[in-house]
Amino acid sequence: MTLPWLLAGLLALGVLLAWAQLIARRRGAATDERGSRSRFLLLCALQPVCALLLYFTLLPPRQASTPGTLVVMTANAGQVALPAALQGQPRVALPEAAASDDSERVPDLGTALRRHPDAGTLHVIGDGLEARDRDALGDRRVMYSPTALPRGVVELAPVGVVAPGDTFISGGRVNDVPKATVVLFDPAGQRIDAAPVDEQGRFRLTGVARLPGPALFRVEVREARGSVADAASLPVWTQPSTPPRVWVLAGAPHAEGKYLRRWATDVGIPLHLQVSLGGGMQLGDAPLPMNAETLRRFDLLVLDARTAAGLGEAQRAALGAAVRDGLGVLVRADGPISLPVQRLLGVPAVGNDESEFRLSRPAPDDDAWRARRGAGTADLPVDADAVPGGLPILTRRAVRMPAGDDVALLRDAAGAPAAWWHAMGRGRVGVWTPADTYTLVLAGHADVHAALWSQAFATLARAGARAIAAAPDGARVGERVALCGIADDARIVAPDGITTQVVRDPATGSARCAGFWPRSAGWHQLRVGDAATPFFVRAEDDAPSLHRAELQAQTRSRTGAASAVVASPSAMEGVRGPAWPWFLAWLSASALLWWLERRRAPAG
Repeated sequence: MTLPWLLAGLLALGVLLAWAQLIARRRGAATDERGSRSRFLLLCALQPVCALLLYFTLLPPRQASTPGTLVVMTANAGQVALPAALQGQPRVALPEAAASDDSERVPDLGTALRRHPDAGTLHVIGDGLEARDRDALGDRRVMYSPTALPRGVVELAPVGVVAPGDTFISGGRVNDVPKATVVLFDPAGQRIDAAPVDEQGRFRLTGVARLPGPALFRVEVREARGSVADAASLPVWTQPSTPPRVWVLAGAPHAEGKYLRRWATDVGIPLHLQVSLGGGMQLGDAPLPMNAETLRRFDLLVLDARTAAGLGEAQRAALGAAVRDGLGVLVRADGPISLPVQRLLGVPAVGNDESEFRLSRPAPDDDAWRARRGAGTADLPVDADAVPGGLPILTRRAVRMPAGDDVALLRDAAGAPAAWWHAMGRGRVGVWTPADTYTLVLAGHADVHAALWSQAFATLARAGARAIAAAPDGARVGERVALCGIADDARIVAPDGITTQVVRDPATGSARCAGFWPRSAGWHQLRVGDAATPFFVRAEDDAPSLHRAELQAQTRSRTGAASAVVASPSAMEGVRGPAWPWFLAWLSASALLWWLERRRAPAG
C-alpha cells in the first residue's frame, strides 16, 4: 500500500507545482503575451489528467478477482469461455479435462486442494465434478460455469423392482432434439411403446416385465426424419414378490368377482372370497369375523358398497384401526356408500347414474401392442384378433371427485381419474368406480384386465419388508457408488461372480454408508445373508448425454450462489491489467499539453 500512496502524493505535488507555475507565468507576462483564457484553463485541466494517466501507466488497475479462487477444469472445459475475472488465477485440470499448457494436471480434486490449501473458492469449468471429487469440496464455496446441456436424453427415471407381468413406467427429458419421438424396445428388440416429447422435452413410456430376472430395455430418441439422435439402456429387474393376502367381501354374486378370483388364482394371490346371498347364506370361502385379529391376517380388503353399508359400529372401529396400522382397503363404488363408511374411510359419495368410458390403448399402434402382449403359453394363448378390435367400452358409477390429496389409481383415455386412493395413517384407501372390467377378458384382453388389478393391489396392499439397502441409481463403471443403510456383513456380487466385501465408513454414522467402485458393467447384487438388492452398472460409453447431464446436476447442487464470480478488487489481490493502453493515453495527453505550451499568441 506504500508505493501507490507515495506515487499518488508525488504526482499530486507535481500537479500543484505545475498549476503554480502556470499562474505565476500568466500574471508576470504582458497582456498581449498571456494568450487566451481558454488556453490557460485547458493547460490547467491537462495537468491532473496527465498525472492520472501516468499513475495508471506505472500501476495499472487490478482486474476484478475473487480472493483464494482455484479454477477447476473438468471434461469439455474448452467449450466454456473462461471468465475475465479468473484470468491469472491458479488453474488445475482433472483427469477428464483435455490437456492444457497453462493448467496444472492433478489426479483428483483432493490432491489439488492439498497443493492449494488457501483456496476458499472453487470455480468449476466444464461438465462438472465426478463422484470421486464431490466429497472433497468440504465447506468451500463452489461456483460453476457449465457447458451447454448435451443433445439427447438428459433425464431418465429408473425403474424399480417389478413383479412378472406388471407394467412399469419410465419417463425423462430430451434436450435439443425438436419434434423428437422416444421409442422403447424390449430385450428382444421389439418396439413396445413410443411417445412424442412435449414442449419441455419430457416423455413417458410404459413397458411390461414378463419373465423373472434381469432385462435390458432400450430407449431411443428419434428425430423428425427418423434418424436416431441418442440412445440409452433402461435396466429392469423382474422379481417375484410375496403376493398380498387379500380378503374380498361381496354383497351379491357378480361376474366381476368371478373373474377377479380367476385372475388371482392364476398369479398365485391367496384370495379369500365371501359372497353374501342374504338371509345369512354365503358363497365362496368360509366366513370370517371382521375384528382386529382377522384383519391383521390380510394385507388388502376389497369390499363393495352393499358390504360396506352392512358393517356394524364395532366392525367399522376395527376396520379403521386396521387401516391406520397399515391395512389397504379398496371400495368398489358399485352403489351408494353409507355415510358412516364415508366418514370412516374418507371416501366420496357415489350416485346412481352410470356413464361409459374407454381405457387408453396400451401401445401407440397395433404392432407395438402385439409385441407387449407376447405369444402367451399353450395353456393361456393370446387372442391374435383382439388387438384390431380395440378395448371394449366400460361403465362406471358417477362419483363426486375428491378435493383432498387423493392420487389417481386409474385414468381413462381422456385422462380423467376412474379410481384413486389416499393415505390413512400407515394404510391406504382406494375407490374403484369401474363396474365391468371382466369384459376385458371376454374381449380377449386378459392382459389389460390383469394389469389393472395388479396395479391396484400393488398400490394399496400393506407394505412388505423393506429392502436391505437403497439401490443406487446411475452407477457407472469406474465411478464410485455410494451404498447406504447397509449391514456389517454386506457384500456385492458382480456379474462375473466376483464377490466384494463392503466396508462401511464409520464417519457416516447412522446412515451406514460405504463406497464401491464397479469394474464391470451389468447387474450387481448387494447381498446380506440370503436377501439381495439388485442394481445396474452402466458401461462407460452407455448414455453419454445422460451422464454429462447428471454431472452438471450434481455439481450445480453443490454450488452456493449460482451466478458469476463476485468481483473483490483489492490492492493486494488479483493481477494488474496491461499498462500499454494507459501509456498511449498518457503519451497523447502529454503531446497535446506540449503543443499548447509551445503555442504562442500572434503578435499585436
